Amino acid sequence: MSKMTPAEMAQALGSGLLSFPVTHFRDDLAFDEGAYRRNLARLAEHKVAGLFAAGGTGEFFSLTPAEVDSVLRAAVEETAGRVPVIAPAGHGTAIAVELAKAAESAGADGLLLLPPYLVGSEQDGLAAHVEAVCRATKLGIIVYNRANAQLNEQTLARLCERCPNLVGFKDGVGDVELMTRVYAGLGDRLTYIGGLPTAETFALPYLEMGVTTYSSAIFNFLPDWALSFYEAVRRRDRDAIYAELRAFVLPYIALRNRKRGYAVSIVKAGMNAVGRPAGPVRPPLTDLDAAELAELTALIGDRR
Repeated sequence: MSKMTPAEMAQALGSGLLSFPVTHFRDDLAFDEGAYRRNLARLAEHKVAGLFAAGGTGEFFSLTPAEVDSVLRAAVEETAGRVPVIAPAGHGTAIAVELAKAAESAGADGLLLLPPYLVGSEQDGLAAHVEAVCRATKLGIIVYNRANAQLNEQTLARLCERCPNLVGFKDGVGDVELMTRVYAGLGDRLTYIGGLPTAETFALPYLEMGVTTYSSAIFNFLPDWALSFYEAVRRRDRDAIYAELRAFVLPYIALRNRKRGYAVSIVKAGMNAVGRPAGPVRPPLTDLDAAELAELTALIGDRR
């Protein structure tokens, strides 16, 4: 059981940088728990505000519910309360509810509700989905506004009234007007998290809209760099931010955009580049080829 209330979890996450650890696989694509635990222990040594086990970068979409539970329990046990561990829930409503209950049993500190599987739906349907998961657990819940699960500000406000444990809003859409309407209407009722791929690109403008934190996939392989960049964002050091955007982040994004699915694959490639391999990605994703890995390694340079 989590020792954090939903409000405590939300406050903790909003106070610093967040990250989504990759999920380590062996060559046969089985979960490599030992390697995963060693990486979690390393990441938890840094000043990070929360780790999202088996999230998007952790290939939630390719894991069975039993594997999600294994990854989550390993994260909870390995971090041993040093840093909040946030569990994933997703797919259809019934599976999301089961995952939420399992996460609470495993000792997670909160829950990230990812978009439901495949279908688009109206606001009433999305609201019913979110509310069902909120009612299934006492954990604090962050809703991931992305893809086929985009809540508008009216729906989100109604959910906040009905669901006291809905405490976070992670934006993966990039709609500045929507984000402004949400923050203007709900203010400090929620903790706001930047969740667009390679969130460092959006960190400074989003800070002005109340988004005090974001999830850094780069933290997996360059934790010190990621923390330094986050600190520059929080002090609004535009010169430092744009220097690293030009020198590293934007070229990294250009490489990431070459093929579909590389937003996850490039993170595991980064682990290889710094000598901390995490194994291959699972299908339907594909790994970077040798030339792309060499390009990424050169780009990382002495930032490791």
